[in-house]
Amino acid sequence: MIALKDISYVRLGTRDLDGACRYANDILGLREGQRYGPPRHGRAVGFRSDAREQTLVYFDGDPADHTTGFELSSMAELQSAAAELERLGHAVREGRPDECEQRRVQAFIGFNDPSGNAIELAVAPFHSGVRFFPTRDTGNTGFSHVGLRSTDPARDERFWTTVLSAKVSDRIGAAPLLRIDEVHHKIALFPSAYAGVQHINHQVASIDDLMRAWYLLQSRGIRVVFGPGKHPTSGAMFLYFEGPDGMVYEFSSGVRMVTDPDAPPRQFPFHPTSFCMWGSVPDIPEFR
Repeated sequence: MIALKDISYVRLGTRDLDGACRYANDILGLREGQRYGPPRHGRAVGFRSDAREQTLVYFDGDPADHTTGFELSSMAELQSAAAELERLGHAVREGRPDECEQRRVQAFIGFNDPSGNAIELAVAPFHSGVRFFPTRDTGNTGFSHVGLRSTDPARDERFWTTVLSAKVSDRIGAAPLLRIDEVHHKIALFPSAYAGVQHINHQVASIDDLMRAWYLLQSRGIRVVFGPGKHPTSGAMFLYFEGPDGMVYEFSSGVRMVTDPDAPPRQFPFHPTSFCMWGSVPDIPEFR
């Protein structure tokens, strides 16, 4: 089994790189890190949300081009993971030096999960000697999880829990919420007709930060698609809102820790009350 250490980054293609960067700065409160441009690289901009040099990257490209990166503990584990994935029939490619530089990692491999989601496994994501602080008072405590679209959640759950090291914390209908450490979930798989990142989560310190964000979004005319609310699964209070190219972002606070590695998953029905115990109704296709 390939042991995932942490979720490391998300890379998103966009047709409006400058607009996406303004959004990351002004709305998400993320701090710009490295910029890359021709001729050595295509244009890309990395953003910091914690001690690492980057956790969110926008690049010139197709807005449907999404990649999620996970950290492994060593080069030996990376080499073993590549061999295991190839043995199981997954095409694996090794990251070139210029690609590693753009991702700010020592090395990585790329492959697709069974739904076609682009996944990378990386070693030694670079940390910064400069303390992270947001560009506005978001209360951001760091990049936390992603929702991924799945064309077959049961099949993909088997892949993530048998080939990779995720464990199921809870299920909402067919959608599993997967943990790779004590945090309730770092990956969520939602039924969909196509692959891609479905939402991106950053944790904030308190409900005060969520409500400040809610008023800011209203003042900027940014559409809130779910919340404020509270998840009965993870216990996190949340706010989901629309970003560039239709991507959904989430701020949440108070996520539950699962300290028992053998804790059995709970089953929730696919119903609005399983997504929010306060009564908020989602305007998100995969949650309806």
